[in-house]
Amino acid sequence: MTVLVTGGAGFIGSHTVHGLVDSGERVVVLDDLSTGSPNLLPEAATLVCGDIGDSALVTRVVSDHAVTAVIHFAGSIVVAESVVDPLKYYLNNTAKSQALLSLAVEAGIGIFIFSSTAAVYGNPPRSPVDESAPLAPVSPYGSSKMMVELMLRDVAAAHNLRYAALRYFNVAGADERMRTGQISPNATHLIKVACEAAVSRRDGVSVFGADYPTADGTCIRDYIHVSDLAHAHVLALDYLRAGGESVVLNCGYGRGSSVLEVIAAVKRASSVDFPVRLAPRRPGDPVELVAAADRIRELLGWKPAHADLDRIVIDALRWERGLAERGIEGLLGRSAGPQKR
Repeated sequence: MTVLVTGGAGFIGSHTVHGLVDSGERVVVLDDLSTGSPNLLPEAATLVCGDIGDSALVTRVVSDHAVTAVIHFAGSIVVAESVVDPLKYYLNNTAKSQALLSLAVEAGIGIFIFSSTAAVYGNPPRSPVDESAPLAPVSPYGSSKMMVELMLRDVAAAHNLRYAALRYFNVAGADERMRTGQISPNATHLIKVACEAAVSRRDGVSVFGADYPTADGTCIRDYIHVSDLAHAHVLALDYLRAGGESVVLNCGYGRGSSVLEVIAAVKRASSVDFPVRLAPRRPGDPVELVAAADRIRELLGWKPAHADLDRIVIDALRWERGLAERGIEGLLGRSAGPQKR
């Protein structure tokens, strides 16, 4: 049995691949390396470089590696970019996911785990938000992911396929053993950006809006350590293999931190007082997104090991300092076409 991980050379994908390999799984990664790197992967994982929209390639990978389960990370993730270029997101996140799902059904693959997002909730009417809340995304990014969830629901009703859609809240941190972490050169995630400022890779941090109806005027998010999130995928795979029904699960800790609280945590961990600038609100940013996460704990037996903002920041900062010391360029893998490692 082999697990196909699309986008597995990226931030969350590579952590999950390490988790799968650590648990004894055979893994093949399909990634176009547009934002990922082969250097983030364990040697035991097979890497195929290519686009998930290449149906012939995906078909060969599934056949050659006897794939029995798919964990689907590949896609575009920048909310603000999705507002100005929605068609990119409906292609990369929705249309290509439809093609991948179609091939999975055709190949008789019965397990599909999807990388979804809390952005499907938009501005939820209550907080924390649970999985039964209305879906009302406020960005094309959120809409593109919601559409895939709807496809999964309908396909599972019509075919022999069970799925888990994991709705991520704000993911940060890095592998404890520093085997992998976030390498995006133009990252937009707050903790990554603030850590870059702390190691002088940026000249400061912008706060997009300080007039929100929150205690300090800045947005509130539920931050989850990437290693805890990766473990949730491994547990979801075990759950579906054991016959579990299709499920949608929030992935968060159930408590929020404001933008200014996160910046303070990074300054505290780094002992660097980097500049902070106020900027206008970004389109598509909800005021508050905090997970009601009881369901994933109960159903999967998920027990987060890193549920602390300071711990998330410390690991992210350790990774960023390592990048600053050895240079990020060597980690950025690129490929001109399908290849195997």
